[in-house]
Amino acid sequence: MPKPYPREFRDEVVRVALNREEGVRIADIARDFGITESCLGNWLADARRDGREPEARSEMAELREAKKRIRLLEQENEVLRRAAAYLGQANLPKLMYPLVRELAVDGIPVAVSCRVLGLARQPYYRWLATPIMDSQLAEAYLANAIHDAHRDDPEFGYRFLADEVRRIEEHAAVSDRVVWRICRDNQWWSRFGKPKRGKGSRPGTPAHDDLVCRDFTADAPNQLWLTDLTEHRTAEGKLYLCAIKDAFSNRIVGWAIDERMKARLVVSAIEMAVARRDGDVAGCILHSDRGSQFRARKVHRTLARHRMVGSMGQVGAAGDNAAMESFFALLQKNVLDRRHRWDTRDQLRIAIVTWIERTYHHRRRQARLGRLTPIEFEMIMTPQTATAA
Repeated sequence: MPKPYPREFRDEVVRVALNREEGVRIADIARDFGITESCLGNWLADARRDGREPEARSEMAELREAKKRIRLLEQENEVLRRAAAYLGQANLPKLMYPLVRELAVDGIPVAVSCRVLGLARQPYYRWLATPIMDSQLAEAYLANAIHDAHRDDPEFGYRFLADEVRRIEEHAAVSDRVVWRICRDNQWWSRFGKPKRGKGSRPGTPAHDDLVCRDFTADAPNQLWLTDLTEHRTAEGKLYLCAIKDAFSNRIVGWAIDERMKARLVVSAIEMAVARRDGDVAGCILHSDRGSQFRARKVHRTLARHRMVGSMGQVGAAGDNAAMESFFALLQKNVLDRRHRWDTRDQLRIAIVTWIERTYHHRRRQARLGRLTPIEFEMIMTPQTATAA
């Protein structure tokens, strides 16, 4: 039994069918996208019956996200207002956990309050269960003793301060490490010393090795995929496209279009490509440049889940991904440059999807493929994939 088409692919086909020009038949659109007319008719019927047209669903999702963001901003503003009033009061200990508790009683989620105030939730819940623990009280007495020793001898470092407080009977067993931590938290440094500050940065994911070395050829499908990102302006803002091309037939096996250039755009394109290839992609090489979107942890996890292998060209070397750059050059000339100005993102989205699925796949013959289209080349060279085309 064939696997269902990806949801994003169905939405794009329905969007193209609903916005078709006068004189264009449903059968023509179905043939361009490689599906049957009855299948496309069922998709259109489902969309009209359930009110799930891509535009309507997109508008409803944007409205929900806007309401959620407005509610979150109102809560954050309330936290900041209450915190400013609380910290502005004189002669009061500045303990933030009681403020978080008061905000929670008034309906502000603890997660929002802790994020705005820069607090961790787990210590807050521990404090809520036991506001003052014996260990905290003992550490407070130790901090007072360290402060007295530091005030008497400001040139002492934490080791000398530890020797001073160990003279007190209740602090005889304290370690140098505990004294150092208390001095660090309270900025009690030696007058002659200089505190060390780390960068505090999180190391990024490593780049993949270049497994292609500018050899953009493959002997069978799903051996080598090429991918890249492109952008184009509209009156509503930028639109970003991530496309994946099979080097065997130059077919665009997966694509994703969004308003933001995030790692999820690459993940969506990979998931579509895997679904349209029936998941038989183990060992396939995905070659790209070293953009931050391709180096994201989400993309690495997606490749590992499908048992694919990553490959990346060198920084600043466009020739390392020349085969994909040539496809985007064709897209630029045949679609993007045909209008001086695109009014909406939907107009550009429909134009891109229609050109890829109708013109590039079914009508544009390529010399490297023996004057065949990508679909024809795959059907001739791999007959078993004819039904999937």
